[in-house]
Amino acid sequence: MLLNNKVAIVSGIGPGLGQHLATHCAKEGAHVVLAARSADKLDAAEAAIASLGLNTRVLKVPTDIADPDACTALVAATCAHFGGVDVLLNSAYTGGEMTPVENANLADWRNTMDTNFFGSMQLTLAAVPSMKQRGGGAIVMVNTMVVRKAMAYNAGYSASKGALKTATAHLALELGQYGIRVNSAFMGWMWGPNVQGYVRQAAASQGVSEERVVEGIAQHIALRRIPTDANCAKAVIMLASDYASEVTGACLDVNGGDFIP
Repeated sequence: MLLNNKVAIVSGIGPGLGQHLATHCAKEGAHVVLAARSADKLDAAEAAIASLGLNTRVLKVPTDIADPDACTALVAATCAHFGGVDVLLNSAYTGGEMTPVENANLADWRNTMDTNFFGSMQLTLAAVPSMKQRGGGAIVMVNTMVVRKAMAYNAGYSASKGALKTATAHLALELGQYGIRVNSAFMGWMWGPNVQGYVRQAAASQGVSEERVVEGIAQHIALRRIPTDANCAKAVIMLASDYASEVTGACLDVNGGDFIP
């Protein structure tokens, strides 16, 4: 098991990638701490883990990572319950408004930055002292391909994740001496609730089949398919595991080759 007896915090628990990250942590032997703003999402993830029949130890902590005190409380609860933190998967995000840059609502950009950048940083900095005490740890920032491949109407979201990319490199450089690895996974299109909803909406507005919309997306991806959020989660788990023990500061594209320089 890749994360056997590790204590893993997963932020941004939801019906898509976040829940798959949590269940994969459980499958790989971790004790799992679930963090999200909505209690019902935490309950759903807990039920999904329980359905695996692994008797995984689970802690649910309602958390808004944009609140520094909530981040501190999440880590404190984890340490009190499990003794410390070994793995942090920063998956929580907000997409913000999708508008042309010239019509940007900068207040929305600030709100997006509060979650995607400052929130992820706050939770990371809260977890670092425990990782130092345990002699190391692994942090994975779930980032986005739009930082590396501009897409229309995603500027605010991309800017927040771009800031996170830069900070991650500095974290990796500075925390390596403590045995703490920090890496990024750059997601693209992921077949899950969000993309499925987009496909339905696009098909209806364009008057074409959903299959036609999917084909239009897939033709720009090297693997000629939309990766599933469940499979994308596996790459994040790998980065958090000892299989990546010599990897830090890396930017791993997990998007089927949609971004190839």
